[in-house]
Amino acid sequence: MSENKLAGQFFDAAIGLLQRVRDEEAGHITAAGSLLADTVADGGRIFAFGAGHSSLPAQDVVYRAGGLALINLLAVPGVVGLDVMPATLGSALERVNGLAGAVLDTSPVQAGDVLIVISLSGRNPLPVEMAMNARALGVRVIGVTSLAYAEHTRSRHSSGTFLKDHCDLVIDSKIDIGDAELTADGIAAPFAPASTVVTSALMQAVVAAAAGELAARGIDPPMLRSGNVDGGHEWNGRLLREYGDRIFFRH
Repeated sequence: MSENKLAGQFFDAAIGLLQRVRDEEAGHITAAGSLLADTVADGGRIFAFGAGHSSLPAQDVVYRAGGLALINLLAVPGVVGLDVMPATLGSALERVNGLAGAVLDTSPVQAGDVLIVISLSGRNPLPVEMAMNARALGVRVIGVTSLAYAEHTRSRHSSGTFLKDHCDLVIDSKIDIGDAELTADGIAAPFAPASTVVTSALMQAVVAAAAGELAARGIDPPMLRSGNVDGGHEWNGRLLREYGDRIFFRH
């Protein structure tokens, strides 16, 4: 089997998943967009969190061209991204009990805000406790996860629960257990993960839904422009000043 054929199969698999999410999660995406719009209109703040590769879709909606300026990354040192050595440390920290509480206690997150928690499996202590503790603070939580894991794996949290059990709203990424879309002769392990493609698209869809909802209410959503187009820096500078009390990625 040629590499080109496998590459095409991956695109087909990713497109199929995107179509499923578009059709089957449309209601949840719209509801998430409305929740973000409510938060913007009410003067609240928006945060996104993910651990390891699940941090990539969270980072994708923070301070970027075409994005909502009010989305902040809730960073956990050693967990968000792959900038620690060894890389396996991030996975180990995701299983540490109590870390989420310490992070939230020292973060700007407060009652009335929205926190988007992204976790493919939703089974590790960090995302589970992040959602639990945030809701205890009066924060509304949107979970982006694969419900297949909750159906076919065991939670690693002492409560036996998953991320999905501690959210105000859940969006199912439809990713199968193992996050590998392809198999082939001569390749012992399944390969070609699609969770980043699908979850990043989900996040952008939620932001688009929020922008549309705000516009429908007569509120011009604070969307960032590219700094590589004329006037982009000036536009963004105005937004950062106007909404400075709700933006934390510039301090």
